[in-house]
Amino acid sequence: MRKIQFIRSNTFLWALAVAATLALFVVGLFAFVYRQLDDYLIARSDRMVTTQINFMVDLPPDRRVRAIADHLQQDSRRVHYAGLFSADGARLAGNIDRVPAGLDLDGTVRSVRLDPPGATAVRGPIVRTVGRRLDDGDVLVLGRNVDETREISNVVGQALALGVLPAFCLCLLAGAWLSVRAQKRVEEVNQRVQRIVAGELRERLPEDNADDPFARLARIVNGMLDEMETMINALAGVGNDIAHDLRTPLTRARLALERGRTHATTLEQLQEVVDKAIAGIDQSLAIITALLRLTEIENNRRTAGFGNVALDEILREVCDVYEPIAEDKGVALGVLIGRGVQVWGDRDLLFEAIANLVDNAVKFAPSGGQVNLELELDDRTVLVRVSDSGPGISEQEREAVLRRFYRSDKIRNTPGVGLGLSLVAAIVKLHGFRLIIGSAPGGRIEILAWTAGDGRARRMPVSNVGSRKREVDVMTGLTRDRLGAGTCRTSETEFRLVTPSLVACPSASLLIPVSRFGMWEQ
Repeated sequence: MRKIQFIRSNTFLWALAVAATLALFVVGLFAFVYRQLDDYLIARSDRMVTTQINFMVDLPPDRRVRAIADHLQQDSRRVHYAGLFSADGARLAGNIDRVPAGLDLDGTVRSVRLDPPGATAVRGPIVRTVGRRLDDGDVLVLGRNVDETREISNVVGQALALGVLPAFCLCLLAGAWLSVRAQKRVEEVNQRVQRIVAGELRERLPEDNADDPFARLARIVNGMLDEMETMINALAGVGNDIAHDLRTPLTRARLALERGRTHATTLEQLQEVVDKAIAGIDQSLAIITALLRLTEIENNRRTAGFGNVALDEILREVCDVYEPIAEDKGVALGVLIGRGVQVWGDRDLLFEAIANLVDNAVKFAPSGGQVNLELELDDRTVLVRVSDSGPGISEQEREAVLRRFYRSDKIRNTPGVGLGLSLVAAIVKLHGFRLIIGSAPGGRIEILAWTAGDGRARRMPVSNVGSRKREVDVMTGLTRDRLGAGTCRTSETEFRLVTPSLVACPSASLLIPVSRFGMWEQ
């Protein structure tokens, strides 16, 4: 079976195809070289014969016999033929017995067979021969045996042909070596993959420093496995968190119902028990609804509702909703909105994101504190800022606050389920924005969005450059250093969005920084 797999491997088949192609190419090349060499040697022999007969034709008749004898005497290899015949065909000189049949006496070189006289089974050689009829009526015939020439061509051809076999074998050996090497790597990868399938999520494909396709593919797959391991671990953690957060309100509801069944004696007591049970069930339903909504947003199912959104109207509506809540808590809610501006996005989702931030700002601002909601616009930047006098987020928690169900130990007793900032991050990601939590007290969030004109995400640099700050990029989940914004008030967060200019340049992009505030609750 292993032998069959080896033969059927793509690498070996490719090597076999390359070897066959190389063999065909070499055979064609050798045939061309052989043909060219043979033609060259024949043409060279023809030129020599033609030169010799022209020389003898110009000689006086009384010197031709002597010239023919000298010509044949100097031929040590016995490849030259010559004959001088009278007009009636009688031989006067030379080693040719008679004028070859079919030889034209026009000075053209032709291949003729010089058979010996008489009936014999011995065939004469094929000779390149030329004949001329002289002025006195005699016939002069000269020839050259080209068997030696063809032997040279044959030797060269055989040498070239013998080169095909080693080249073909080398190609097959190279293909076999590459096939075995690739097969080993595939088997190793298969073993690793089987272990991963069996549940060993920390297993990775073998990597090396080479830049071959296998190494690049292994690096890509290992990166994917890293992401999968992170997601699976996060999913397991989320599952535990969901179970824990659902168990608490359901347990309270069950205990309330049990106590009511045992101790409730009046209708008012029974109603109180039912109200507590309903509150616990409502809290469970709120968690489930938030999770479903978060999943819907993360799966990009809300992009159909994108359009031009008036950001100033959203801020006014958020202010109208939270002003009574802030007043009941004794927190002053200040609003400063400049001229109107539009952004490209989903109105309901943007409202929800900003409302979450304002809700957290009001929730964690101390009694008598201040929460400010501002909208500023210049020729390049639209700034929406939510700031409060809360304690802010510690540097150790800036990554954790973006996880589902995460709640800081300092706010365990505060109402909430830990999904607020996760929802904000999902909305930011859905819009193609960039969300960053900076290191200033209360953090800083930047969102970069696409323009309303073409609906394409555009990354814009931060315009205000100040000190280097530690930030968390929720698009990648990585903590990194960058140049943060310049001077800002304590406990504030920023969104930055790219929006179209609504004044003079419809196609221009505006950067919208939005908010920093203190302690968020997810």
